[in-house]
Amino acid sequence: MIKLYTDAATRGNPGPSAAGILIVTPERQYQLQAPLPVQSNHAAEFAAVLIGLKKLTELGLNQGRLQINVDSKLVFQSLEKRYAKHYQAAVDQILIEEKAYIMVLHQWVPERQNRGAHHLAQQGLPKITTC
Repeated sequence: MIKLYTDAATRGNPGPSAAGILIVTPERQYQLQAPLPVQSNHAAEFAAVLIGLKKLTELGLNQGRLQINVDSKLVFQSLEKRYAKHYQAAVDQILIEEKAYIMVLHQWVPERQNRGAHHLAQQGLPKITTC
């Protein structure tokens, strides 16, 4: 089973954002940071999942069984219900990407179990320079 861990970091809400993605396969791990536009933390959390799914496709890992691990209860609940009042477009895009897999499990994990993706997201935030 492929495991996808995602997290987002936002400086301000809304503010500059970044996604952290950790992909774990039986053979290896992949780490990715992705800058995101200025947006709310919730929007960034959905974007992180979508970027992770697209990266899996790029790597040719879009088949078999997938477990998506998030520490955002909103993202987890929205994917389970297949509905999000303010983020339906993001949910729909994620569900389209998930169709490639035989089985997809959505898993909420506490922050402490999502540290890899969390650190990647924090590292991906643009550096603020002051004079």
